[in-house]
Amino acid sequence: MAKFDRYMLSQLLILFSFFALILVAIFWINRAVVLFDRLIGDGQTALVFLEFTVLGLPKLITTVFPIAAFAGSVYVINRMTSESELIVMQATGSGPWRLARPVLVYGICVAVMLSILTHFLVPMAKGQLSQRETEISQNVSARLLTEGEFLHPTSKVTFYTRLVGADGVLRDVFLSDRRNPEEGIIYSASEAYLVNNGDGTTLIMVDGLAQRLSNETKQLSTAKFRDFSFDISALVRNQARENLSIDSMVTPRLLTRWGDLGGSGLISQGAITEEFHSRFAAPLFCIVAAMIGYATLILGGFSRFGVWREIVIAFGLLIAIDGIDGSLVDIVLRDASRWPLVYLPSLFGLVLVTGMIWHAAHPAWLRRLRRRKVAA
Repeated sequence: MAKFDRYMLSQLLILFSFFALILVAIFWINRAVVLFDRLIGDGQTALVFLEFTVLGLPKLITTVFPIAAFAGSVYVINRMTSESELIVMQATGSGPWRLARPVLVYGICVAVMLSILTHFLVPMAKGQLSQRETEISQNVSARLLTEGEFLHPTSKVTFYTRLVGADGVLRDVFLSDRRNPEEGIIYSASEAYLVNNGDGTTLIMVDGLAQRLSNETKQLSTAKFRDFSFDISALVRNQARENLSIDSMVTPRLLTRWGDLGGSGLISQGAITEEFHSRFAAPLFCIVAAMIGYATLILGGFSRFGVWREIVIAFGLLIAIDGIDGSLVDIVLRDASRWPLVYLPSLFGLVLVTGMIWHAAHPAWLRRLRRRKVAA
């Protein structure tokens, strides 16, 4: 690699690291606020919040990488153009194809880093995160022993206790169970206790009232009780099923278990196919993002008024290509045989970049074409 290539590549990687760090920090702050409120509100410690934040970083970084690759490419090309570095290189005989080489290497470097994330780090972090979420959800005491707040241990279930005594007794308990579509049940009791029964947990309510409302007949029936046991371990049992998740499997394991996962009937072939091929398509999009930033600006050439118009066009092209990817995901999910569509946005982007660089390398062809039409 020539000295200029190494210089340009180093500038691209430095700016990529800068933009990636800034974008990760911005996205992390937005996510951390919501995560902090949810975990601390459920009675978890700051250490659990830090663990969940770290486990969520790999997925967050994969979202940021294409944007950072594009921003780094645009910034470096714009700066080198305004400082006439690219103008000097072009004057010495280096054409657009030659100048594109370090940008292509830069895109490949980003793609390799993203490949490590998508194939290994993200699934491993997702699996660990799911495991920790299951462990925390099964710790019912930590979720229910929060006084003065309406809590939602799971969907369509609401729990409230006015006071938690020093002896662990829950005072003035309210429990609403709306999971059954045919009827809703509300339990209220003056006292309640949490009792562990092996792997499960039971809520024992004392001196209370059960109100059952039929959604079909709209009839309300009530019953008083001295003591009543409610198995609350069922509230979190449905979350254990999430352990069988294809996005928490590293790619080699996903490939070897493809037949078992598809034959189980729990996961469709389209979902498995889309997850597998998207891990390869995402790094390719990083190459496209880097090359679009270069090709659009090199096509615009040098201007004393700047290249803001080209930057806006490049950003618009990037959004359009990413939008195509989002529209094709549903097609692959419905029909696994159409998996090549996952790579279509990246292929379209590479064709577009090739056309723009070719046009920048042959600027006279359009004028010649216009002269032929005028002569005809």
